[in-house]
Amino acid sequence: MSVPRTSRQDSRTAPTAADLLDFARRVAADTRLVAGLPLDPEGRTWARLDGPAGTEAWLIGWPPGAETGWHDHGGSHGAFVTAAGELTEQSLSVPLPSEGWRSLELADGLDRLRVLPEGRGRAFGRNHLHQVENRSGRVHAVSVHAYYPPLPLIRRYSRKGSTLRLELVERPEEW
Repeated sequence: MSVPRTSRQDSRTAPTAADLLDFARRVAADTRLVAGLPLDPEGRTWARLDGPAGTEAWLIGWPPGAETGWHDHGGSHGAFVTAAGELTEQSLSVPLPSEGWRSLELADGLDRLRVLPEGRGRAFGRNHLHQVENRSGRVHAVSVHAYYPPLPLIRRYSRKGSTLRLELVERPEEW
């Protein structure tokens, strides 16, 4: 799927998280593009988008109950905006080390919960760790995601109470 590459930043500079959020908002407002994403009642669907200045970007469909599980973005910064429906993000409010650990015991009070209805989104930094879900029991959600630099990997985590454990590292060729 193709979207305009216009952006505030000069094409010679790397897009900031704010630039990515602006891009995601513009794409999310394109109702024709959003409505054109095929939706599956069983699993998430996605289409790659043309993002600004080498940005990796995706339009993602979320059936009721779909979730990502805990993950990070391999050191990329990014943004996402809900284009239809509503998504819920649970994140940790403290930067975690991106390397050199397999299990961490989290202190109390680090969890942040954001409900992102249609048109709302957020930008995040390089050490962001979160999970996103469509908590609706009946309505699909659609969102726009943008990352820079393009995702070198995604680390997936399990969480049991206050223990966060690295479970899997995925590389782009696996997506």
